[in-house]
Amino acid sequence: MKTTLSIIKADIGGYPGHCSVHPDLIKLANEKLQEVKGREIIDFHVGRCGDDLDLIITHDKGVDNEKIHKIAWDVFVAGTEVAKKLKLYGAGQDLLKDSFSGNVKGMGPGVAELEFEERKSEPVVCYLMDKTDPGAFNLPIYRIFADPFNSPGLVIDPSMQGGFRFEVYDTVEGRKITFKTPEETYSMLAFIGSRSRYVIKRIYPGPGNKVSEEEAVACVSTEKLSQVAGQYVGKDDPVAIVRAQSGLPALGEILEPFAFPHLVAGWMRGSHQGPMMPCSVENAMPTRLDGPPRVVALGFQLAEGTLVGPVDIFRDIAYDYTRQKANEIAEYMRRHGPFEPHRLPEEELEYTNLPKLQEKFRNRFTKI
Repeated sequence: MKTTLSIIKADIGGYPGHCSVHPDLIKLANEKLQEVKGREIIDFHVGRCGDDLDLIITHDKGVDNEKIHKIAWDVFVAGTEVAKKLKLYGAGQDLLKDSFSGNVKGMGPGVAELEFEERKSEPVVCYLMDKTDPGAFNLPIYRIFADPFNSPGLVIDPSMQGGFRFEVYDTVEGRKITFKTPEETYSMLAFIGSRSRYVIKRIYPGPGNKVSEEEAVACVSTEKLSQVAGQYVGKDDPVAIVRAQSGLPALGEILEPFAFPHLVAGWMRGSHQGPMMPCSVENAMPTRLDGPPRVVALGFQLAEGTLVGPVDIFRDIAYDYTRQKANEIAEYMRRHGPFEPHRLPEEELEYTNLPKLQEKFRNRFTKI
């Protein structure tokens, strides 16, 4: 039997503002998923990062399954009703359609899913981000699967020397391309360095790996809310699944990139550059100018679809230095106020209120 691991997430109401998820929403999600556990799904865990509710679900129905997506959609719809009664901020913000149409993709929620044969031991990490966009995963995913300075296994482990294949989405033109590493590393970097447009979607093993070349070993949610809604309705707050060990990067290798608080797009009003801060679930509560952006890592062992865990990995004091550095970077960037590079360049502000201001003052401009 193949196991499918799905993360389906949505912002259905913040508390207060964009800060956190109200306990009643978490309670409701647990109750709803418990009702279908053992029938439609095998196991589940309800997570959160910032104001996002993250449903981590295991089942045997494959990716893009209508029943699984409908279960998640119904949880979000029911949660939205609770959020409205509590007058939570942005209640139902990520539910951009009125009714379910067979799949939550293109309807607001973010999705990352993997289907695979469980190995003798199957460690996975579910990454949950808040106050940023899918491009925030480009640098860490690249380093995990293609940078030998990050992942010694690329040098030491013979089964990894065939490299990995990166499936990259062009989110502007709606197309995709696959790059093979290490031979196409430089060409790939030319694209994924433009993280606002080109985002890594999936990773597949290269030749000679212990894991089948047909099984994706990492997946990132790539839904862009602004492109669905046609206006700014909140940052995309991506999630990702990464499998570890036995022919794949070790647990420490898939965590190591987050020891560097790299700059990502998002933060306040989705309009600023800020450092990615790894933190515990308890501290995934972005408050300083609604930030800085956060990432949570929940570690599980899979056992016939059962989620053994989670371990709240970034609680580790080893990331204290990274958090301190992130605070220093946040302080430095904040001093720029409304000026670039703290504020995103104009082309990345297309779906904010900036176009309305441009239109308001259009007639005031005169030819030079």
